[in-house]
Amino acid sequence: MTAEQTYARELGDFLRARRQRTTPEDLGLEPGPRRKVDGLRREEVAMLAGLSTDYYQRLEQGRNVRPSDAVLDSLADALELDEIERRHMLMLARATRQPAAPPVRRRQEAVPASTARLLAHMGVPAVVLGRHLDLLAWNDLAATLLGDPEAYPPERRNFLTALFDEEGMRLHCADWETTALDYIGMLRTAVAADPDHPRAVALVGELSIRSAEFRRLWARHDVRESVHGAKLIHHPRVGDIAMEWDAYPLPGSPGPVMVVFTPQPGAADDQLRLLGSLSDLDAG
Repeated sequence: MTAEQTYARELGDFLRARRQRTTPEDLGLEPGPRRKVDGLRREEVAMLAGLSTDYYQRLEQGRNVRPSDAVLDSLADALELDEIERRHMLMLARATRQPAAPPVRRRQEAVPASTARLLAHMGVPAVVLGRHLDLLAWNDLAATLLGDPEAYPPERRNFLTALFDEEGMRLHCADWETTALDYIGMLRTAVAADPDHPRAVALVGELSIRSAEFRRLWARHDVRESVHGAKLIHHPRVGDIAMEWDAYPLPGSPGPVMVVFTPQPGAADDQLRLLGSLSDLDAG
C-alpha cells in the first residue's frame, strides 16, 4: 500500500468514526423513525456538507478522492469537529494530495542533558516520553508514584503497554479508560504524522492482538495534542492520590515531551511529601 493510500484509508476511517459518534440530535435535527445506524447516515453528512452522497461515500472508503480544503472545512462544520480534530483531518487529507511522500528522516530519540539534570532536581514526579509514549527518562519520585521502570526491559517501558498490562500501571489507575483515551489519542496523532514508523506499527500491532479493549478504544479515532489531564492513582503505600499532569514539548519535530505530575489541591500535597520520604528511603 502506498503512503497516499494509507493516508486516504486513515482519513476515511476517521470520518466514519466521527459520523457514527454524531447524532441528529447533536445537530438539532429530527432523528426520524426506524434508524438502523449509529450516529448520522452518510447521506445526512453529505447533505450538511453540500456534497453528493457518492462523493462522501468514496471519501469514507478511501477511494481515489483528494478533497480540497474547502470541502474539508464543510465536513468539519457538518461533523462539528473541534480544532484538534480539524487539524488532524486536514493533515491526513493534504497527505493524500502529495504526488509522492518525501522520505521521512527518523532520528533516534534522546533526552537532552539539561532535561536529565532538571528531572533529578524537580520536587514532583516527572518523566520524559518519546513520540510513541516510550519511557525515556524519569526521576525517583515518578518511579515511586508509578512503579519502578527498572523492573521492565527497555522495550516494555511504554506508557500504553503498561496501561494495558493487568499487573502494571493499570492497577494503580482509578480513571483507567479516561487515561487510556488520553494516551491513545496522543499515539494516534504521532501515527498520523508517520504511519509507517516501525515502532508505531509494532506497538499498535502488539496491543491490537492482545487487547480487545485497545482495539475498541483505538477504533474511536480520538486525537490528542498531549497538554493536560488529571488522574487518581491507587498507590499501595500512600493510598489514593489525586494528580494532574501536563506535557511540555522538548526540542525536536516531533520531539519527546516531559510529563510533569502535580498534586491536586488538598490532601494530595501531604501525600506527595510522604511519597518523597518513601522515595528517599527507597534510594537509600
